Amino acid sequence: MQAPAPEVITLGCRLNIAESETIRTLVAGRDTVVINSCAVTNAAVKATRTAIRRARRARPEAEIVVTGCAAQIDPASFAAMPEVSRVVGNGEKLLPAAWASAAPIVVGDIMQLRETAPHLAAGFTGHARAFVEVQNGCDHRCTFCAIPFGRGPSRSVPAGAVVERIARLVDAGHAEVVLTGVDLTSYGHDLPGAPTLGLLVDRILRHVPALARLRLSSLDSIEIDDRLFEIVTGDARIMPHLHLSFQAGNDMILKRMKRRHSRAQAIGTVRRLKAARPDIAIGADLIAGFPTEDAAMAADTLALIDDADIVHAHIFPYSPRAGTPAARMPQVDAAVIRARAERLRIAAARRKAAWLESCVGSVQQVLVERPGDRGHAGSFADVALSSGAELGIIVPVRITGATDTQLLGTIA
Repeated sequence: MQAPAPEVITLGCRLNIAESETIRTLVAGRDTVVINSCAVTNAAVKATRTAIRRARRARPEAEIVVTGCAAQIDPASFAAMPEVSRVVGNGEKLLPAAWASAAPIVVGDIMQLRETAPHLAAGFTGHARAFVEVQNGCDHRCTFCAIPFGRGPSRSVPAGAVVERIARLVDAGHAEVVLTGVDLTSYGHDLPGAPTLGLLVDRILRHVPALARLRLSSLDSIEIDDRLFEIVTGDARIMPHLHLSFQAGNDMILKRMKRRHSRAQAIGTVRRLKAARPDIAIGADLIAGFPTEDAAMAADTLALIDDADIVHAHIFPYSPRAGTPAARMPQVDAAVIRARAERLRIAAARRKAAWLESCVGSVQQVLVERPGDRGHAGSFADVALSSGAELGIIVPVRITGATDTQLLGTIA
């Protein structure tokens, strides 16, 4: 009897999505379920535990392996779960030897890693978009964030390997590639000559002319230098959608978070981007209820949604992560945090709905994604098509209507 197909359950960021595709090839032919975990919030860790229990109920005979940031940060607690067979660290999860090992915990010192992406041969069969890791880890220490302890120091993939990888993906039929990383704008400082992200993007566009669309994942706005700015605003193959790591809209809270930008700098960056390329859609991460946040500070973050024209907002209620400086600061009451997060979500939804309505009557270039009647415009607006189209192609779509969350259209 043939063993059930392996399953990889991905939580968290686009980098995890990219890595999960490699993991899928490493566990091929095994009765295994891999949970590639996230640790960005306490809720993400809780979701990981829920996924583990659900996987065990669904696959009682399978090997259940936990990897990802939550597993890296606290391997013992996951190894202690009766549902878990093994725990594999972030530094090991892309290495064949780790999956061949029978040890219950295969987790090394992530802070000792100095290279990344030994997995550039992985594919994205069945996906319209492909995700390519170009950077991993983070050298910054935002006071709320545990991710550096799950990902280790910042390290970059040499440009030649990235270009070769993207060329193969384009040859395989992918029209859009997304560059991913933990701290994408820190790309290159550890490589010979210290190339920048702007230099990498320029090289990709020049050396892979058949690539139709290149999208960038989350950026630190303070690190968008002149070269990257010019490419993002001046090259149509770069998608007009930037997700910026703002986190808050109040200067004192930003300082206590140990962020490196001010409120004025955040707003100024968006205004410069939209002046140079008006169709750019702005996304941002925003945290509600950071320690010491009072009502006026929360109001500044709420106002940032309009002031920075944020149409793709990711709202996170603050949750203290063990070992981080923010966890030792005076905490905001949990009920207040929930209320502030809800106000942010309502404001973000209002802004997004108005933006989507403004797109009605336009023609958008849409990458058709599964199941073939939906996709994303360059601005990352979700688009529902009135009729099916071939998966993975880019089609012109006339936008005929909008809901609060997506555009409706017909192929032009």
